[in-house]
Amino acid sequence: MDDEETRAPGSVDIEIFGRTYRVRGRDDGGYLQQVADLVDRKMREVAERSASTDPGRLAILAALNIADELLQSQNRQEGERVEIRERVTALTGQLTAVLES
Repeated sequence: MDDEETRAPGSVDIEIFGRTYRVRGRDDGGYLQQVADLVDRKMREVAERSASTDPGRLAILAALNIADELLQSQNRQEGERVEIRERVTALTGQLTAVLES
């Protein structure tokens, strides 16, 4: 029996920081591999800047970096949404004024 036959339906093997993990997902593994590649890349970046070689510690530091990037992105998007709402309100006001004159 090969690996494909022993693997649970919907599961895929991914590699992060030199270790293979079997995870389940709803797709063919392409998206999960992208996610794993991001985590692997971030762990390697952290490892280059850190004195620690403990994979658990590096994983936590990588997770913190990824969470920071996510929160910064969400904050930027919220700021953009506020700016768009303000512009829409201003343009609506201008349009209303033109139509009423």
